[in-house]
Amino acid sequence: MATDTPRFGPPEGMEELKAVNDIEAQSFALSPQDAAAVTEKAGIANFRVLRESGEVVAMALPIPMGQWYGGRRVAMAGIGGVGVSPSARGQGTATQLMRQVLQEMRGAGFPLSVLYPSTQTLYRRVGYEQAGSRYEIRAQIEGLDFRERTLALRPVRDADHPVLWDVYRRHAVSRHGYLDRVPFIWNRVISPRNETAYGFLVEGAQGVEGYVYLVRRRKVELKQELVLTDFVALTPAAARRLLSFLGDHKSLALEAVWSGGPADPLLFLLQEQTYQVKLLYHWMLRVLDVPAALEARGYPEGLSGTLHLEVEDELFPENQGRFVLHVSGGEGRVERGGEGQLRLNIRALAPLYSGFLSPEVLRSVGALAAEDATLRRAAAIFSSPPPVLPDMF
Repeated sequence: MATDTPRFGPPEGMEELKAVNDIEAQSFALSPQDAAAVTEKAGIANFRVLRESGEVVAMALPIPMGQWYGGRRVAMAGIGGVGVSPSARGQGTATQLMRQVLQEMRGAGFPLSVLYPSTQTLYRRVGYEQAGSRYEIRAQIEGLDFRERTLALRPVRDADHPVLWDVYRRHAVSRHGYLDRVPFIWNRVISPRNETAYGFLVEGAQGVEGYVYLVRRRKVELKQELVLTDFVALTPAAARRLLSFLGDHKSLALEAVWSGGPADPLLFLLQEQTYQVKLLYHWMLRVLDVPAALEARGYPEGLSGTLHLEVEDELFPENQGRFVLHVSGGEGRVERGGEGQLRLNIRALAPLYSGFLSPEVLRSVGALAAEDATLRRAAAIFSSPPPVLPDMF
């Protein structure tokens, strides 16, 4: 390999492709074949690697997409596939890699970055903090006792995909924290690795009102578990029709399993509490550009107010200092300066921004400093439903 190859950047050549596959296989306990398949699906040019002495020692997969906050799309770089060669671990390699990735993503104009942590210590070191949740919902099939048949239900065809993308977007825009999906994420819904997902949609006079993708997993005594890779209903009738469809599997399946939030609205329709809701992960967020992030998200309609912040950020000097956030008509505008009445570091800004933790809770654990009046103002400005992210990446 040429010695003038940049220390950080996309993989180059077959040797580095092999190195990426090897790190991926060892980091995520994949077979070499599965690791190569993941790399091929994601596209090798989309990976980023860190080199030491001309050899690839770490890798990551930044995924450009968006996330919905307050009804507005915020550009976001999801980070997946972070792995370090076993021989390079324990030397700060992952921290160096993540600093480089974040520098590139900020330079590309992304106000936010989100990831699922394998270790919080590493990602907190570069400015990430817990900002939302992903829950597993297990509903007993026998408890899905619905008889809704007013909407037509049929299998999804390839020609339906553009319509389903639109249905999902109409659903996601009002769900705080949901992704604005890109093809890489849709591929995980429709073609999960080593499994087959079957899609079904429901439609009425006005078109498609909802859909579900399910994977059938064999369990004990010939019974199945229905794993839903996506479940979207735009109307109450669609929700009841899809729940009826799942309930029709009671002779074959024991449970339906999907991802959502701590209070999934679909569960409100059930007659009894024949389900379990379990926390799977807290995802983490990193604010890459303070003014851009604050201006991009939505705020409560009808609320007008001003919040003076003072932010610390060791990695990005541009985020350091005082900012004034003006909120009106559901939108925010930011200017430099102000009185710095709410003081916090970049990590604490993440759960405040997403609505995951209230300003009062953050102050109670020493993550921010503010007087009571400022705290109440911040609570009103960042008021939102719990941030939820059903998708993995």
